Amino acid sequence: MEGDMLSGFSNGTQLDGRVVQTFQKKFVQVQGILDQNRLLINEINQNHESRIPDNLSRNVGLIKELNNNIRRVVDLYADLSSSFTRSMEASSEAESSAATFKSDGKATSPKRIRSG
Repeated sequence: MEGDMLSGFSNGTQLDGRVVQTFQKKFVQVQGILDQNRLLINEINQNHESRIPDNLSRNVGLIKELNNNIRRVVDLYADLSSSFTRSMEASSEAESSAATFKSDGKATSPKRIRSG
């Protein structure tokens, strides 16, 4: 599903296959961590409801693990954001440099507007 969303945009910009693979890899990593967090939260809730001192003590470690996982997800999303920005900038640069050539392959110069 992510590949479909990332393969093209409404303005016609196409993403490089490597970029799409990177996005998919990061999304899979995020999903795995979120699945693990769901299990951790369930265990934390069960321990809390049990009111057993050992289980409540165990929650301290589980909550630390949950917090670390959340940090990892934030880092992965930050990496995704940076990768996306870089790929869009590269795509934009490629489009603008391609637009400076005529169909005969000769470079065109931008038109200057004279004042006065």
